[in-house]
Amino acid sequence: MRAHAAPAAAAAQEQAPNRREFSIHATDYRFSPDRIEVTQDDLVKLTVQSGDVAYSFTIDEYRLARRIPAGGSTTIEFRADRTGSFPYYSNMTNDGRHASMRGQLVVRGR
Repeated sequence: MRAHAAPAAAAAQEQAPNRREFSIHATDYRFSPDRIEVTQDDLVKLTVQSGDVAYSFTIDEYRLARRIPAGGSTTIEFRADRTGSFPYYSNMTNDGRHASMRGQLVVRGR
């Protein structure tokens, strides 16, 4: 029985999602980096840090919207289950400069 379990375990490991972690800095109404690339089904952990004022981090297609407090950070975790290029942005409206905060999440197929 063990001989059959080993290939199944190896196949399961091949299919296991990768864990990807990124730090994004929001300062002076810009995201850095402004492009993140992952592979479909990766487990993605983003730590978004503010260097000055409060921001938000939003990816509509993944239904993510989090507020980043002034000088603080927020952690966002999700599975990148759709391929494509998805914009991320700050949806705050208290200052017009938030509208210029843009970035791209690129999810490549397996």
